[in-house]
Amino acid sequence: MNTRREQLKSGVKDGIPICLGYFAVSFTFGIMAINYGLSPWQSIAISLTSLTSAGQFAGLGIITAGAPFAEMAIAQLVINLRYSLMSCSLSQKLDKTTPFYHRLLIGYGITDEIFGVSVCRPGPLNPWYCYGLFLLAIPGWTLGTAAGAFLGQLLPERALSALGVALYGMFLAIIIPPAKKDRILAGVTVVSMVFSLLFFLIPTLHRVSSGLRLIILTVLIAGAAAVLFPVPDTMEVSHE
Repeated sequence: MNTRREQLKSGVKDGIPICLGYFAVSFTFGIMAINYGLSPWQSIAISLTSLTSAGQFAGLGIITAGAPFAEMAIAQLVINLRYSLMSCSLSQKLDKTTPFYHRLLIGYGITDEIFGVSVCRPGPLNPWYCYGLFLLAIPGWTLGTAAGAFLGQLLPERALSALGVALYGMFLAIIIPPAKKDRILAGVTVVSMVFSLLFFLIPTLHRVSSGLRLIILTVLIAGAAAVLFPVPDTMEVSHE
């Protein structure tokens, strides 16, 4: 499949499950954003321009705490740094003649799920396949936020409480499967939970703002894990 239309259709087809998952999670983000004092249009603008679930949810806490812009910028840099690595990886799958504007547009839409689908696609990556993924994934995330922001206020209190728990369920669904297969990852997860609890329980540490707390824990724990348990560089991306 080499034509633009075929690549686009293939991307749209593969983007359907991503779109559905994004809608469900971003619905919760829309509800939380309203509860944190943002307007519906501010919530929608964040989802349309940011496209990062972890960064957006963390950002809500930082905004509510009234933290300075520098703290927000550093926290988002730390949380979303993985997207730079993903973009570098995908750039190796693109044909060397791919124009810069295609690379720039693809960089805007890279998320964990889109990267996973794109990097596993056999052969060189066609930009139009990525655009097909974007056509469903990005509207799914943005419209889910809009639905949560506008319609969440109409839902009963029990439903809102259940949707709030759904966010933690999503994180557990992401963490538990790989942690069960990798003892090092499971250990890092447990250490992260313990240190987060200590920051909450110890009065002196509890005074640290949520954004700075996130930066400290992420850099220290992830950095220590990278030094103590480096991952062998055995993965190669196929260009055939």
